[in-house]
Amino acid sequence: MKWVKRIAIGLVVLFAAFYLITRPEDAATAVQGTVGAVVGGVESVGRFFTTLAG
Repeated sequence: MKWVKRIAIGLVVLFAAFYLITRPEDAATAVQGTVGAVVGGVESVGRFFTTLAG
């Protein structure tokens, strides 16, 4: 089973590299969207705990 995980990770890395090389603008937009979603999630959790404490 360990080799299946290695192959899957390798394929994901290869796809990401291919996408980055062939469509850099789209890859940058995807990363910006992902970072924005993570930041939004962290802000929401912070707001939840602030409201909970207040």
